[in-house]
Amino acid sequence: MSYMRFNFRSRTLGHYVDVSIVYPTDNYSYYAQDSGAAALSTEGKHYGIYCPGMKFQTVYLIHGGGDDDTLTYRYSNAERYAQENNVMLVTPNITNSFGIDTRYGVKYQKFLSEELPAVIQSLFASSPKREDNFIVGYAMGGSAALGTALMHPSLYKTCVDISGGIGMTLSTETLKEELSGTHFKNNFPLYNSSFGEADSIEDSPYNIEAVAKKIIEDGIEVCSFHVICGSDEFIRYRVEKDVKKLKEIGYPVNYICSEGYTHDFVLWDKYIKLALDELLPLKRLP
Repeated sequence: MSYMRFNFRSRTLGHYVDVSIVYPTDNYSYYAQDSGAAALSTEGKHYGIYCPGMKFQTVYLIHGGGDDDTLTYRYSNAERYAQENNVMLVTPNITNSFGIDTRYGVKYQKFLSEELPAVIQSLFASSPKREDNFIVGYAMGGSAALGTALMHPSLYKTCVDISGGIGMTLSTETLKEELSGTHFKNNFPLYNSSFGEADSIEDSPYNIEAVAKKIIEDGIEVCSFHVICGSDEFIRYRVEKDVKKLKEIGYPVNYICSEGYTHDFVLWDKYIKLALDELLPLKRLP
């Protein structure tokens, strides 16, 4: 694989931002090889050849709360799974933003849905076609992936939300209860600073239940969803509310509850692999 950490000035965020990018380079060569050539892959297979203009299917892999873009690759085998499936991965550092345009003025949702795809598809070998783009996230990143895919159905073919139990939710009432309660105000005030007060949610972009219903009513082609949660996760009730709402509204959704797993990288690594191996409709060719 090729792993790089790309740093650029985001006009949307107003500062330089880090993005981890993974390319499946191990099966490619810059020149053609025949059966008599010495330089074959470690499996004895012939390499594909780098060609000007070649593009890769791309998975935007969104990290969890308290993490950054590198931790995903240090705590999971996502890089190897990408190599095995011949797909490009993109992980932006979205800090503890929940992937939203925050009330304190930093527009992380605009960054994720507008600026980042434009930069990646302009500067890197990423296919711009909807059927070649997917979004996956774990923990906070799962909710960010869910919300981004719902609000921007033209961007992604499939979304995988793994343990997305904090941040954006289709259960608007649940989000309002969290914002009006004392838990987040006392223990994680950034939550209210990001979303605002409970009584502002109904008319905000983060009433994604209303957004999801409007998209279905308008007959817009929607993203398909896979939602995954461990049976022992503390946020299971919230994840299952999202699944219920998706089904009620009419979205294609597959729910997996993994027995014996909790909210950690043991679960997330397993299902990042499953997402790339089975859940996403990957071509596994550039």
